[in-house]
Amino acid sequence: MKSSKAQIYTKFHKIPEINFEERQLTSFAGVLIFQMLLKRLGLKSKLKSCFSHLKLSPIFGHHIIVLLLIVHLILGFRRIREIDYYREDPMILRLMVLKKLPDASTISRNLALLDDRSIENVRRLSRSFVISGLQRELFPRLTMDFDGSVLSTKGHAEGSAIGFNKVKKGARSYYPLFCTIAQTGQFFDMHHRPGNVHDSNGAAEFMKNCFYHMRSQIPGSILEARMGGAFFNQDIISLMATQKVQFTASVPFARFTELKKLIENCDSWTDIDDQWAFFETQWKPKSWDTVFRFVFTRKKYKKAIKGPLQLDLFEPLDREYQYKVIVTNKTESAKTVVLFHNGRGSQEAIFGNAKNDTALSVIPCKRLVAKQVFTLSSMMAHNFSQEIQMIATRHPAG
Repeated sequence: MKSSKAQIYTKFHKIPEINFEERQLTSFAGVLIFQMLLKRLGLKSKLKSCFSHLKLSPIFGHHIIVLLLIVHLILGFRRIREIDYYREDPMILRLMVLKKLPDASTISRNLALLDDRSIENVRRLSRSFVISGLQRELFPRLTMDFDGSVLSTKGHAEGSAIGFNKVKKGARSYYPLFCTIAQTGQFFDMHHRPGNVHDSNGAAEFMKNCFYHMRSQIPGSILEARMGGAFFNQDIISLMATQKVQFTASVPFARFTELKKLIENCDSWTDIDDQWAFFETQWKPKSWDTVFRFVFTRKKYKKAIKGPLQLDLFEPLDREYQYKVIVTNKTESAKTVVLFHNGRGSQEAIFGNAKNDTALSVIPCKRLVAKQVFTLSSMMAHNFSQEIQMIATRHPAG
């Protein structure tokens, strides 16, 4: 049975006051905090503008569906059908300004009607919220981490493919490339890809766009980037130099046997601390045009090495030390460079939190466009949670 707009929409203007009294509360009373944040950000009206080009306008507008999806993920739910757990909750209805919520099938059909332009508009909106927070915080440096994360599916979702998947081998998956901001723990942008591509697929153009959007909106901050060994190629490293971005990137031993010889021939290591030591040199692969600074590090390693030893052909094999090489254009001390690069592990924590708390790893629909909207909604749900902490806590500049 279809409902009219009068039966669905209502009007709420005043945000309820918070009083800690001995009264019966709804399980979702805490969503009031997010209601204040979303109203302050003007999320509903901005989402509506993202879909203004679509001619078809269902009773539940596209912006209502995406807003509900963001709230759904903030509440910690993972599947769309779990909306039934709070369908009659007065606080959720008040936040959504609705008398009734759509069912799971309505949400799925609505998401399937979106197009690529809708996705690009939501991506731009998501970036704008992150940039607004960074402009408020006035960080002198902004560290952008780039890495992909596998999102597995049991079915045959559109655009998915079988690729490297160490958790669910042989499963179809997506492998989006994410840009995160280390200072705030937020997602800045995403480049969606199937699961059978290399880490660096489309990375150069994606990184260039991220730098452009960040620099055009926050021109006073120094941009930094950190990357894994999969992004070590001439195009990406040269892009960093061209864009005047201070960067560090891991260097894969297996592709450059000369690195192994440099380590084996070095007899003078400088201690960083009790565990780490280094030496550095100016070097470039033979096919490259530009020389860069390479920092070679070794760390005391007590754990026994297991597995086949044929990698000794490419990597230094030592029962006492573990080796790593970092390429950079930063001019700080080697200790500072090593500590900075090792900090990229914080991005894994961002991925882990988003997958656990805002369902980043969930693939709820077979349509690619629906999955992209879901992923962007998950990113925004995570970012808004971080935003509340940033607003509530005063951070020293730096």
